[in-house]
Amino acid sequence: MTTPALLPLSGRRIPPLNLGPPSFPHHRATLRLSEKFILLLILSAFITLCFGAFFFLPDSSKHKRFDLGLEDVLIPHVDANRGAKNPGVFLIHGPDEHRHREEEERLRNKIRADHEKALEEAKEKLKKSREEIRAEIQTEKNKVVQEMKTKEKKPLPPVPIPNLTGINGGDPESSDIRKKREKIKEMMKHAWDNYRIYGWGHNELRPIARKGHSTNIFGSSQMGATIVDALDTLYIMGLLDEFRDGQKWIEDNLDFSVNSEVSVFEVNIRFIGGLLSAYYLSGEEIFKIKAVQLAEKLLPAFNTPTGIPWAMVNLKSGVGRNWGWASAGSSILAEFGTLHMEFVHLSYLTGDPVYYKKVMHIRKLLQKMDRPNGLYPNYLNPRTGRWGQYHTSVGGLGDSFYEYLLKAWLMSDKTDHEARKMYDDAIEAIEKHLIKKSRGGLTFIGEWKNGHLEKKMGHLACFAGGMFALGADGSRMDKAGHYLELGAEIAHTCHESYDRTALKLGPESFKFDGAVEAVAVRQAEKYYILRPEVIETYWYLWRFTHDPRYRRWGWEAALAIEKYCRVSGGFSGVKDVYSSTPTHDDVQQSFFLAETLNWCCPLSASPHRLRQNPCMAPPDDLLSPGP
Repeated sequence: MTTPALLPLSGRRIPPLNLGPPSFPHHRATLRLSEKFILLLILSAFITLCFGAFFFLPDSSKHKRFDLGLEDVLIPHVDANRGAKNPGVFLIHGPDEHRHREEEERLRNKIRADHEKALEEAKEKLKKSREEIRAEIQTEKNKVVQEMKTKEKKPLPPVPIPNLTGINGGDPESSDIRKKREKIKEMMKHAWDNYRIYGWGHNELRPIARKGHSTNIFGSSQMGATIVDALDTLYIMGLLDEFRDGQKWIEDNLDFSVNSEVSVFEVNIRFIGGLLSAYYLSGEEIFKIKAVQLAEKLLPAFNTPTGIPWAMVNLKSGVGRNWGWASAGSSILAEFGTLHMEFVHLSYLTGDPVYYKKVMHIRKLLQKMDRPNGLYPNYLNPRTGRWGQYHTSVGGLGDSFYEYLLKAWLMSDKTDHEARKMYDDAIEAIEKHLIKKSRGGLTFIGEWKNGHLEKKMGHLACFAGGMFALGADGSRMDKAGHYLELGAEIAHTCHESYDRTALKLGPESFKFDGAVEAVAVRQAEKYYILRPEVIETYWYLWRFTHDPRYRRWGWEAALAIEKYCRVSGGFSGVKDVYSSTPTHDDVQQSFFLAETLNWCCPLSASPHRLRQNPCMAPPDDLLSPGP
């Protein structure tokens, strides 16, 4: 699942906030630069002239409304015979018709002056040479760049860093546990060192080809996603030399002023979440500064008619759009619903409420909307504010929205009752409509599509076992035991999806249809890409129950990854978990270092030393109090 490592919650809360065009490919133009500039000036003057002439056109209406700046100005029609004493006439600044006419005349004079000024500027431009015009344009560009640099250097307000637990050292009592912990650290070293050699600065690594790798979620730029994403794991494991290498690269190379279209969701959880994690763990200001710089670049994505952000935004131009495949141009629930924790922390760290307001607006809008059967559909159109296709899932497209509702409540020291209510309402609807038992007795979470339950569960949905356990405390009607048991049932089902494969690694999704249970049917669903969700649920269940089977299951998964996914140049996903001779996909995902190994590590910690083991605290645990 996601890994936004933020504040520990035990006895701690964030202080209350004081709230008060797509770019086209370049082709050689038919007009010269100076000619286009002159045409632009002429067009501007023409528009200004038309706007000014508008005031002199006859009008039979009583009032005309104009938005000038932040004020609403009413320009009334004045009856020449009755004047301003007509009770139906409202004057701008009082009952005096003479004063009204003066104000109207001032407005007309201002428009005339602006029009004349535009014409004079056009005449002056026509007198200049092409070189002079180019020099002026370059001067303006340099001025804008300088202003941006000055803004970036503006110091952020000092904010006290909480005392963190779980990173102070200490060895497990059992030699067997120590060996397992060291093995997980060695796997992390293998993944990091090979990325350091073959993919440094690239977003991810191709461990077999031994070169950098990237996908469209990161755009066209090499932003070092693996470096940023893995920082907290390195620090927690005590790999401080590697952590400092990553910090140095970020200080010298991480630049968000690039012409690159990125996923708002992925960049938020991997970059802003990773940078905030590193800041809270280490106290190094550079991480906070970079997180704020990136957040400012994401804000234009919220410039939609509803305030629901676009899925993607160009970091340079601020132009946003949605995925072409997403239900008639819709935004995705798991994407716009997985911004809350990072943005709340950004407002806390900067004192600027804009981030908080953006995510709270999303929450308020969702609260007002009708939900079919109480379920949140995965698609919402940011232009119309209407749901797209009625498809609900706790796996892909929906998953982390529910996770963030629960953790917003935990992050607030359990004072965000609004978030808790939304979580409880959603889980009740999910349990009623999506959670079923198979013929073989396995509890699974299906997907609701246009009134029909699809009996398929994705690997991504396996995080929900841990979420149910984490949310048991504080549940309605004293149902803590029920939700802890439900979490355990989901963990068992997901373990079966692993155990029924040749590699003992789980497929991307698996069916519950007739005689087929917890098994992938389609070839396109049989792959494993180093995902963490099942191990995440094992950790939560072991943490809350101390049942040794969850630790055993987690260790079995780690050994399977080591045996079948390890290659000489790092770790790779596999294309078919049912084949005993797997083919690798040649991608080392950044979340393998940030999440999968980070969840493996605390399963190798003594239950009595959870808060002292340097392998202890996965990022999500920094959000939640211990049991």
